[in-house]
Amino acid sequence: MVFESSLSPFITIIASDVSIKNNVTTLISHTHVYNRPITKTIYHVVHVTSTEAELFAIRCGINQASNFNNMSKIIVVTDFIHAARKIFELFVHPY
Repeated sequence: MVFESSLSPFITIIASDVSIKNNVTTLISHTHVYNRPITKTIYHVVHVTSTEAELFAIRCGINQASNFNNMSKIIVVTDFIHAARKIFELFVHPY
């Protein structure tokens, strides 16, 4: 599904990952449009939870994807299902 979607110029794919080492959280977000990498965002943050970091990385990707014209769909790929479920809970998190 993701591969077929990557061939459409109207679909954005966002892949994010978070890792924590020695209280330093590293978040990476990749944005692809039409099977081409558009942006790669890397943040280093101290003293945040992995859920907050993953939500922030996803939000950054969605903000970047919303800047493209004629986007009909945004696909988020993450390995953190807990954060993915919270994407649409606007009253739970500020991100």
